[in-house]
Amino acid sequence: MSEKRSSTARLTASAESDPIHVDSAVRVLRHFRVVFNAVKTHFQQVERQAGIGGAQLWALSVVQAQPGLGVNDLARAMDIHQTTASNLVRALVGSGRLVTSRNPTDRRAVHLVLTALGEQCLKEAPGPFAGVLPEALAGLDHDTLLRLDHDLQLLIRVLKADEQGAQTPLASM
Repeated sequence: MSEKRSSTARLTASAESDPIHVDSAVRVLRHFRVVFNAVKTHFQQVERQAGIGGAQLWALSVVQAQPGLGVNDLARAMDIHQTTASNLVRALVGSGRLVTSRNPTDRRAVHLVLTALGEQCLKEAPGPFAGVLPEALAGLDHDTLLRLDHDLQLLIRVLKADEQGAQTPLASM
């Protein structure tokens, strides 16, 4: 039996035995759709107004707040993989929104600085630069965040999801 049929069979069996459980699962699924739609809509608006993707915009805002930081520092600040940060920097340098300079004492170290075009891009873009979901989560109380963390960990285990996806910016999905 395929994975899809197996899931459908479980849902059907569950529906026959516990319609309240199925109703709850459908409501939660709808809530996820609302959340994903809000995130997607925000990043579409960012791209329309700023002309760049949400992850690039977020990177620019981090560099604006911490001029001269390095690629590894950018990766840490955005909680993304270093390779992802390097790709963002490469694209932003290529588009003229960011410049890099070498540290005179350690030629391996690169410092990031916004250009006038990068500054203009941030002025034109709608906030929040990190995205609507991180801002909404930051606005929740501690107990709610703990419950969400616990419950989402359970969901991730059931999904058997690849946890490396945790370091992929939502704007890149």
